[in-house]
Amino acid sequence: MIPPDLKYTPSHQWVRAEPDGTLTVGITDHAQDQLGDVVYVQQPETGRRVKRGENCAVVESVKAASDIPAPVSGEIVAVNPALADAPQQLNEEPYAAWLFRVRPSEAAELAELMTAAAYKTLTAGG
Repeated sequence: MIPPDLKYTPSHQWVRAEPDGTLTVGITDHAQDQLGDVVYVQQPETGRRVKRGENCAVVESVKAASDIPAPVSGEIVAVNPALADAPQQLNEEPYAAWLFRVRPSEAAELAELMTAAAYKTLTAGG
């Protein structure tokens, strides 16, 4: 279950380019499967500027808490308010339940994200 139209990070986030130039970020099916039942999500504040690789959110499950790094540098422009009351959406629909949206500041970073085929290879090997 790896949608071909998304980009991916080695740390198991998916990234979808939106028509307005922002990027929507969530965790992959592989990530939610490894985490187990998600019980809490700490999201970044809108307006926050992040650098690629900087931890900007936390997903807590019954097993562990996982830092979520920004897949690209930019400004956080939105967070998913539904996750505050229903964090389990990340388990139920990992490719529909998003964490945050970022307006990228470095266009080249998007091109460096993994394709679905590369991500499939990564998760099959690990």
